[in-house]
Amino acid sequence: MSGRDPIVFYYGAGRLDDLLRYRQAVLQPEFYPPEDLRRLRADGTQPLAYLSLSEDQGPPAPWQRPERNPDWGGAFVHVGHPQWSEHVLGQARAALESGFAGLFLDTLNVELTYPEDVPPLLGLVAALRKVAGRAYILANRGFGMLPQMAEHVDGILFESFSARWTDGGYGPWPPDILEGHARVAEELPRYDLDLYALDYADTPGLADFARRRAALFGMHCVVSDRALSLV
Repeated sequence: MSGRDPIVFYYGAGRLDDLLRYRQAVLQPEFYPPEDLRRLRADGTQPLAYLSLSEDQGPPAPWQRPERNPDWGGAFVHVGHPQWSEHVLGQARAALESGFAGLFLDTLNVELTYPEDVPPLLGLVAALRKVAGRAYILANRGFGMLPQMAEHVDGILFESFSARWTDGGYGPWPPDILEGHARVAEELPRYDLDLYALDYADTPGLADFARRRAALFGMHCVVSDRALSLV
């Protein structure tokens, strides 16, 4: 299928026909059995499995911190806990064995919350590269681990580059944040990786603003809603 868009981030279930419009699709592994993954790959769409590397939505476990993400409710983790590493690596192996073509690594911004976890998180990313072999790995932000992280991934996503969601609705970042994001984005091409932006908008004008601004920095922009329910 020619002319398909580069990538989509979809956290719902099903919609296989719609997903075939994209070269890559970031999906929740629990929603897609092997037969769905085989169909996507046979028709030219690479499914990438979502993995959270510093937050845990599961039941209480020894690697969890008492603090939780106020937006999504997951527990922050001690990234260096050996059982957490094995848990994440096990998730990655299971996803790849079920038919996923690669991995999407989320919750990488520990330098903003638990900076002491940056070294073990970089180690976990390196371990995931060994597990994945030549499979595609896309990292969400993770700027605190650059330049070392660039050796282990194939692409970087800049989530909320220009537009965001808040409890009050959708809108652009204020000018000082946009300027800071621009400084980071100016450095990303040096790593020779695939570059994407993921922005959140609920009007055509805000979506167009996000797409045009991402293009200025060499990033393909995906615009979605807070729940990532759009395909």
